[in-house]
Amino acid sequence: MSTAAEARMRTVEALQSERILKTKEVTRALLTVPREEFLPPEVQKYAHIDSPLPIGFGQTTSAIHMTAMFCEYSRMGVGQKILEVGGGCGYMSCVYAEIVAPSNTPRELWGHVWSVEIVEELAEYAKKNIERIGYADRVTMIHGDASEGLPEYAPYDVIIVTSAAPDVPKQMIEQLVPEGVLLIPVGGPHLYQELVRMRRSKDGKIEEESLGGVAFVPMRGKAGWKG
Repeated sequence: MSTAAEARMRTVEALQSERILKTKEVTRALLTVPREEFLPPEVQKYAHIDSPLPIGFGQTTSAIHMTAMFCEYSRMGVGQKILEVGGGCGYMSCVYAEIVAPSNTPRELWGHVWSVEIVEELAEYAKKNIERIGYADRVTMIHGDASEGLPEYAPYDVIIVTSAAPDVPKQMIEQLVPEGVLLIPVGGPHLYQELVRMRRSKDGKIEEESLGGVAFVPMRGKAGWKG
């Protein structure tokens, strides 16, 4: 086992001991996708520290425990369609892809991840990472504003938002399948927000649940923070 793989294993074991990481599918994805390969060279040595890390252009990639929580809270699975709002460096997109379209599963059973990044340079950086690591057939990286979702490929089983919104965009809820899940940080643009889980029931009712406090960069775009 390589040094990077050993470090990845130690991080995963720590998340398991903290009961953040619970399912074998998410565990496998975190062990499979090499976080270090998505980071700028000067940051790669910190890849297995469970902390947000800078990825350039004034942005960060989420801590590893947050990636695990998004996967566990959404209960994503093989064959599902995922929308990620805020693609960053592409790492989290590929973790989701390794769950909905596992490398050890026939292609006809695969789901797909659509990831949208509003910072053009970062979207291009993420796209190159995704292609280089071998996930371009399972992840579509798009430059654009998805603060109100991405209706072109809707409906989605899961929508994950990686920036803090002033409130929950109703358009995103409308883009969920019955029993689909939206995870979104809601609150002020600085320091503290609530991670909200919205579930659209079969009869169309919307169930809302707070999953606790989080800290994300403010959402940009039409439904994001102004100024």
